Amino acid sequence: MKRFSIRYFLAVPAFAMVSGSVFAQTVSQSALTAGGAAATPTPDAIFMINNVWMMVAIFLVFIMHLGFASLEAGLTRAKNTVNILFKNTLIVSIGLLSFTLMGFNLMYPAGHWLIGEFLGFNGFGIGTDASGVTSVYNTGFTYWTDFLFQGMFAATAATIVSGAVAERIKLNSFLLFSLIYISVVYPVIGSWGWGGGWLANLNFHDFAGSTFVHAVGGWAALAGVLVLGPRHGKYVNGSIRPIMGHNLPLATTGAFLLWLGWFGFNGGSVLSADPGKVSYVLVTTCLAASAGITGAMFTSWGTQKKPDLSMVLNGALAGLVGITAGADVVSISSSILIGVISGILVVLAVGLFDRWRLDDPVGAISVHLVCGVWGTLAVGIFTREFSLLHQLVGIISSGFVAFTAAYAIFAALKATLGIRVSVEEEIRGLDIGEHGMEAYSGFQIFTTQ
Repeated sequence: MKRFSIRYFLAVPAFAMVSGSVFAQTVSQSALTAGGAAATPTPDAIFMINNVWMMVAIFLVFIMHLGFASLEAGLTRAKNTVNILFKNTLIVSIGLLSFTLMGFNLMYPAGHWLIGEFLGFNGFGIGTDASGVTSVYNTGFTYWTDFLFQGMFAATAATIVSGAVAERIKLNSFLLFSLIYISVVYPVIGSWGWGGGWLANLNFHDFAGSTFVHAVGGWAALAGVLVLGPRHGKYVNGSIRPIMGHNLPLATTGAFLLWLGWFGFNGGSVLSADPGKVSYVLVTTCLAASAGITGAMFTSWGTQKKPDLSMVLNGALAGLVGITAGADVVSISSSILIGVISGILVVLAVGLFDRWRLDDPVGAISVHLVCGVWGTLAVGIFTREFSLLHQLVGIISSGFVAFTAAYAIFAALKATLGIRVSVEEEIRGLDIGEHGMEAYSGFQIFTTQ
């Protein structure tokens, strides 16, 4: 058995090397003239390279869902781990299937506008041409690649909400909310910019989704927290009672997986394999994340008198969210400053929301909403080609629709199905109450809080 395992793991890198060699040889041959002289790569070769890079970006964005699941599970209590993992698994399914049914053609209506440039729809379902025709919006790669890349983003927006409402929301209500929000609200708002709508014509710039993904998810998270209320025992007699996560190693793993996935999230948003553009975006992205860690470390150390690992992890994510709107257009020094400010903001926001009795177990609102808004504003602050006023218009309009729609959906669910588990079920844990199973079977889990 050991001999088989060693051979297997040796075969994997060998296969990758051979595959890469064959791919490189194919591209090289297509780039040669009949006489063997070096020449500019043919359009077919460029198309193939772009498409392969975009598929790699899809894989990286997909792994972000494991990052979200690990981070949320680690920052919440052990008795709710199955529930966290279940929601994060179902969100991928909901996001992709709803995007197939209608979300993709709402977000990218291909000029089929129904109400001005505010609402468009290109029909139900997606194309079925087996040749995978070139995308209408992104001609550098196939229609299928375009659909799957954008579908991964849709699922990400719903995942943001999951962490903020963790440990007290009914599973069926959360899944129904995710279905409605990702099927309709997220793609309609996204169409205003990425689908050629009115914000695109206003020259509003959101490169990879500080507003269209993160803030849209963050506004929904805020609405959910307001409708749900805090966890049992979080705020007692006017004081804030810390409820610690059960597994910081798991949370740290999740944060690094998210950082890894951001190489595809931002790098793929170049929408080509252009070496200069992709590498520049990856540099600004990584510098902002690193600066976010530093900003969060010093802020938490100064305010809490001890360096807080959970704040530092959120600092990295805050820097990533903050740079996502302008990773392609801001300078290197600006990316560092955006990251530092994001790290400072996330620590201050977590404390502020706690004082306002807005119970967010993982800091999702602070990371994705606060830093999403900041990152979008930063494009207008640190560049000359984009207007701060137009960036603000995009933030306010997107936020108003996202929050209003999310609050209405949560309120409707509260009035019909109910959205909160009983106090007894919350104390015992959602793993047993909602799923009838435990993540750590055989270990004693304390349920006193």
